[in-house]
Amino acid sequence: NGKPVSGWGEVNLQLVRRLGESGQLDVTVREVGSSAERHLQIPLQNWLKGVEEPDPITALGIRPWRPQIAPVIAQLDPEGPAQAAGIQLGDRLISLNRQPLDDWQQVIDAVKVLPGATAVLEVERDGQRVDVPLTLAARGEGEARRGYLGAGVEGGEWPAEMLREVRFGPLDAVVEGAKRTWTMSLLTLDSLKKMLFGELSVKNLSGPITIAKVAGASAQSGLGDFLNFLAYLSISLGVLNLLPIPVLDGGHLLFYLVEWVRGRPLSERVQGWGVQIGISLVVGVMLLALVNDLGRL
Repeated sequence: NGKPVSGWGEVNLQLVRRLGESGQLDVTVREVGSSAERHLQIPLQNWLKGVEEPDPITALGIRPWRPQIAPVIAQLDPEGPAQAAGIQLGDRLISLNRQPLDDWQQVIDAVKVLPGATAVLEVERDGQRVDVPLTLAARGEGEARRGYLGAGVEGGEWPAEMLREVRFGPLDAVVEGAKRTWTMSLLTLDSLKKMLFGELSVKNLSGPITIAKVAGASAQSGLGDFLNFLAYLSISLGVLNLLPIPVLDGGHLLFYLVEWVRGRPLSERVQGWGVQIGISLVVGVMLLALVNDLGRL
């Protein structure tokens, strides 16, 4: 859509802005080793409207290139199916239901289409191969329902030509920070609007439990990711706090604006009604977010 992108994160951000919409998605691509650009149009029709936990890049039929990673277990979810079945750190996955597994992406593809299914996982441990029966868990609902193994691997090495280092000077960093803050503020408002009109599922609303989980995951990824998460969280809370809902700061500003226009404040009775409505809305959203959190556990 005319916005330059230098990484998959920026691609995903632009696609998220089109969720639930119809029309054309304009994409400019350039083949590896060529300077010629091609302009493509992808038709969208109520794209991923109301889908819980949408994955825009995958939904377009695109799979980002990743380095090949051997399916050797390096992480286990203590409450996941793999741990419960006896899978151990250092195990190499050989096959799932006799389907060979040579790369970790093959494991992901094979598992996600088997939510809640019983399967046999062949693993290599200490030079010997053993069959491990297990029941995969299920995550998500509806079209987003997918299988879950509860295991992970170490990240692979990326080729040097695919790595990008972006730096900003002190002044440029302030300008870039302001641009990103504005972009995320608009995205938050747009997401709220789409939730109200049913274009975006309210299941995407998160509360304190999800915030804590994401905070922990971002902290494990590094200081930069953690600071980015804190910034996005602060922007989201700031935008929500400025909504014209009584009891929030935006509601106070609304009362001040009405007082400025009328030349006198609203009656205490009207302000009291506004506060009661505002509290009901805020508590309702909090409960909805908490229910979503509990559903993800």
